[in-house]
Amino acid sequence: MNRLLTLAGVALFTLSAQAQTAAPKPVVFGKVDVADLEMTKCDFEPDANAEVLFNKGDVYYDGSFDIIGEYHKRIKIFNDNAKDEANIRIEYIGGNRLEYITGVEAQTINLVNGKPEITKLDKKLIYTQAIDRVRSVIVFSMPNVKAGSVIEYKYKYHTVSISNFPSWDFQQKIPVKYSELDTSIPDLLYFREVNHVWMPYSKSIHKSEARTMPGNSSLSYNEEKDTRVIENIPSLRDEPFMRSYADNTISLQFNLTSVKSNYGFYKSYSDTWAKVGGIIADDEDFGGQLKRKLKDEEPIIAKAKTFKTDEEKIAYIFNAVKNTMKWDGVDRWYTNDGTYRAWEKKTGNSAEVNIILYHLLKQSGIKEIYPMIVSTREHGKVNRYNTSLSQFNRAVVYIPVDTTKEYILDATSKYNMYNETPDNLLNSLGLYIDKPANTYDMLFIKKEQPARQVTIINAEIMADGKMTGTADISSFSYHKINSCERYKTDGEKKYIDYLRDNDNNLKITSLKMNDMESDTLPLVQNIAFNLELTGSDGNYIYVNPNLFTPIKVNPFINEKRSTDIDFGHRNRYEIAGTYKIPAGYKVDALPKSIRMVIPDQSISFRRVMAEQNGVIVVRYVITYEKTFYEKENYPELHEFYKQMQDMINEQIVLKKA
Repeated sequence: MNRLLTLAGVALFTLSAQAQTAAPKPVVFGKVDVADLEMTKCDFEPDANAEVLFNKGDVYYDGSFDIIGEYHKRIKIFNDNAKDEANIRIEYIGGNRLEYITGVEAQTINLVNGKPEITKLDKKLIYTQAIDRVRSVIVFSMPNVKAGSVIEYKYKYHTVSISNFPSWDFQQKIPVKYSELDTSIPDLLYFREVNHVWMPYSKSIHKSEARTMPGNSSLSYNEEKDTRVIENIPSLRDEPFMRSYADNTISLQFNLTSVKSNYGFYKSYSDTWAKVGGIIADDEDFGGQLKRKLKDEEPIIAKAKTFKTDEEKIAYIFNAVKNTMKWDGVDRWYTNDGTYRAWEKKTGNSAEVNIILYHLLKQSGIKEIYPMIVSTREHGKVNRYNTSLSQFNRAVVYIPVDTTKEYILDATSKYNMYNETPDNLLNSLGLYIDKPANTYDMLFIKKEQPARQVTIINAEIMADGKMTGTADISSFSYHKINSCERYKTDGEKKYIDYLRDNDNNLKITSLKMNDMESDTLPLVQNIAFNLELTGSDGNYIYVNPNLFTPIKVNPFINEKRSTDIDFGHRNRYEIAGTYKIPAGYKVDALPKSIRMVIPDQSISFRRVMAEQNGVIVVRYVITYEKTFYEKENYPELHEFYKQMQDMINEQIVLKKA
C-alpha cells in the first residue's frame, strides 16, 4: 500500500508549477561572517551549548507536480558539550522511492589566525541506511568540529506525492536565531494548515502571482507564495511531565484537503478516519497479517481454550506472548518482516508483537476484539482533525469488555499488565479496525480511576537520636508497574538506594517484594529500616516524617515553564505513620493538621498530626483529580507544590522532659 496519498488525476490538468523566486537569502552557503566564528554565547540564551544561526526551507512544486524542498541549516558550536549536534540524521520515506534526498553538501568552518578555514565533508562519508522496508535515513558526521566551530549543510528533498507537503519546525532543542519557511503552492491545491505557532512572526509576506499553463495560455492559475520568519526562538528543553517534542515545538503542518482545475475537475482529499481505517485494513503489512497462521500455534491456542472465562484466556495469551516475544525497540503501526517470520525469530517490531497477540486471542475464542493503531507519548498526541497515518507509530489490541471496562493490550514491555492500559498511550486517540462490520472509529484513551499508593510506617524513636521501624508500601496500577520495572532493571542494591533517596542516614536492613508477578494484586514491599535523626542532641530530637513518600523532590522548582504539564493519569497517595516517643521526652513542636487545595480544586493535600499516649500519629493524603494543566496555569501549580513540599518536610520536635 502507498502509505501517503499519491498524485491522482494530474494528467487532467497538466499544469506546471514553478519554483518560487525567493527573496534574497540572508545567508549564502559557504560564506560565514567572522563575527559568527568569534561568538562565544547565544545572545538570548547564554547558557546554551550551541545555537542554530540559520535554518531555511524553500518548498514548492516542480513541472512534474512533485514537491521539492531545498534546505539549508547552519549551527554554532559553543563548547564540547554540543558536539553531538555534528551528527546529522535526515529521515525520509524511501519505500517505493516515495521520497528521496539529493545534493547533500556539508562543511565545518573554524577561525584560524583570524580567517575562516573551511573543511568540506567527504561525500564518501555520507551514508544511506534502511530503517525498515519503508523508512530510510541519511547519516553523516561533520568533520573537524571543535568549540567555536560553525557547521552547515544543505540538501534537496523530493517526493512524488502531491499531498506529502513537508512540515516545518521553527523551534529546536537548541536556541534558533533565525528560522524561515518559504512555500509556493498553486491555488489549484487547497491545504489546511495545522498551526502550532505561539511566537509572532518577525516577517510574514504573502504574494499571489498569476501563471499560465505551458502550451495553453488560455488556462491560468495563481501561485500562492508565503514567507514566514521567526527569530530568537528559545530552545525546547525537557521539563518534568511534558509530552513529546512534537506536541510542544513551534511548528507548521500542511494537510491537502482538495484539488481543482480550470477544467472543472475537483477531487476531495479530506479523508475521514473511516476511510483511513479501511485503507489499513486492506494493507498487506497490517490487515493482511491478522489471520496469518503462526508456526506451531496450536498448543498455545488449545491451552487457552481450556480456561472457562475470557478474562483467564486474555491473561494467559497476553503473558505467553509478552514472555515469548522480544520487542526489537522499533515502533511502527505496520509490520516489517511479517508476523510469521517474527514469531519464528521470537522478535519483532511493535506491530508484529501485538498483531501476533491479536491473532492468538482471536483464535482462542475472544469474539469482540480489534486491532488498533495508536501513538505513544514520545511520538506525540493524535490530532482528530488531521487524518494522517504519520500520527501513529504502534499497533495494539483493543477489547471492549462491557460499557464500563475495556482492555488495551500491548505486549512489547515485559512489565505491562493485561488489565492496565500502558501509561505511554494515555490521553491520546487510537483508531480501531473492525473490517467485518466495516467500522473504523476513534477512541480516546484514558485511565478513569486514580493509581494508588499506600505507605504504612511503624517506628520507634530512640533517646539517642535514632529511629528503627518498618514500612509497608502497597503499590497499585502504574505504581506497581514502575516499581517492578525499576527493581528488575536496576537490581536490588540500586533499588534500595532509590528507596533511600541516597540518604546515607537511612539504612534499609531488609526488603521483601510480594506479588510482583500477579496482574490482579498490588505490589507489597515490606521494608525494615534504621534512621539516624540528624540535628538531634541530648535535649532535642528532630523528626522529619517524610519517609518513603512519592514527593521526596519537588519537580516544579523553576519559576517559569514553556510546556504544558501532563501527568498522564490521576494519582492518590496515602501515607500513615505511627512514631513512638522515647521515655523522658515530650512533644515540643507538632505541625498543625491542615488541608490545602489548588485554586481549581484539582489537587488537594491533607496533613493530620496528633499525639496520644506517647505515640505520634501522622497521615498525609494527596489526591489528583485531573491530569493536564496548560503552561499558563503553571504559576498556581508551582506555588502549590512549593507549599506542599514545605508542609511534608515540616519537622516534629521532641524535647527532653
